[in-house]
Amino acid sequence: MTKWSGTMGHYCTSRALYSIQDIAVERNHIHQPKSRILKMIHIFFYVSFLFFSSHAAVQDFCVANLKGPESPAGYSCKKPAEVTVDDFVFSGLGMSGNTTNIFKVAVIPAFVPQFPGVNGLGLSMARLDLALDGVVPTHTHPGASELLLVMQGSILAGFISSANRVYMKTLHKGDIMVFPQGLLHFQVNAGAIPATAFATFSSPSPRLQITDFALFGNNLPSKLVVKTTFLDLAQVKKLKAALGGTGRSMT
Repeated sequence: MTKWSGTMGHYCTSRALYSIQDIAVERNHIHQPKSRILKMIHIFFYVSFLFFSSHAAVQDFCVANLKGPESPAGYSCKKPAEVTVDDFVFSGLGMSGNTTNIFKVAVIPAFVPQFPGVNGLGLSMARLDLALDGVVPTHTHPGASELLLVMQGSILAGFISSANRVYMKTLHKGDIMVFPQGLLHFQVNAGAIPATAFATFSSPSPRLQITDFALFGNNLPSKLVVKTTFLDLAQVKKLKAALGGTGRSMT
């Protein structure tokens, strides 16, 4: 009896130990997903911290060293001892530009070459003057979106989406319009007086490609331009002559 009791006692004790171990294992299984989630959250925030820290500014500014070459990331920085307040001031937008050209338009840029203080800051400006019948022909800024503010007159402005849908409206004093990065857009004086506007760009070097010059201000053979534009040869040669293109004799 004692042996049986002892055996049962040992059995019961073993069962009790087994049950306690089972409960502990089950609890670990229950809490394991929660622990993994917390661990993943910690890793996520740690990686995010490293990512954003690596992209944070490590200095107050980077005034462009215009004596050095420009790279896709911009210009290298001037030595701090060489930086002056004039690097952060540009006074060229106060007067209208010369509109005596084929497009009757003047654009005064305040980009990095003219305004070295904007280097690395992700913004720049320009002044736009349109004489009567003036036009900024269809063009694109590969490196920036544009925000246009009309200061005087009326400007018919618009852009063409990648689906070839046109978004166009006549803007008046105080109106603003945004042109998404890389999309073809244009501005035309739609009033009876000269028009003025200021453009802000989301890059210190927005870059510019005018469609007319891209097509006819180049050295492509006229025959090739005829094939790609469906214009007749005489018109292609005329446009090349007007816009400074070469290859007019190659037919």
